[in-house]
Amino acid sequence: MTYLSNLVASFEKKLASVLMFIMAIIVTAAVVFRYVFKEPLFWAGEVSIFLLIYITFIGGSLGLKYKTQASVTIITDMLPENIQRLVGIIAHIFMLLFMGLLLFYCFNWITSPTVAIQKSSAILLPMWIPYSILPIGLLFGSIHLISNLMEIANNRGLANQVDVSKDGEAL
Repeated sequence: MTYLSNLVASFEKKLASVLMFIMAIIVTAAVVFRYVFKEPLFWAGEVSIFLLIYITFIGGSLGLKYKTQASVTIITDMLPENIQRLVGIIAHIFMLLFMGLLLFYCFNWITSPTVAIQKSSAILLPMWIPYSILPIGLLFGSIHLISNLMEIANNRGLANQVDVSKDGEAL
């Protein structure tokens, strides 16, 4: 499962980088067109928002992979390691259940007839396309959570330890 998690994380990093680059180009072009040519790009704001939403969900999934999400560990840090591990396992199971429930409802919502006919206001993009990042991000995050859960269960780490890559950086 660690291999799959690493593969997904590699894909997520590349995709997030490409999306950020595209968003930077679009925002720069929008500023130039608005203030230099006095002709605003009507679609730039909407596309930038969609890209930012994609980047956010991909980043959230990567945060789960590298255990960099916000957490309050003042009480669990005082517990013995075996209890910390147990609390980490329980927390991961609850997160997986919650993400599974969200994934189920997101999929049902995106495949509903009302979403199928919705279009975005500026570029008339079918709204299932921007909405699709919800189940994708949840699926990727679930893969990372399962991998982290297996590491904790196999005594290879604690729930609140940051996973550091080969070059010494978390991401």
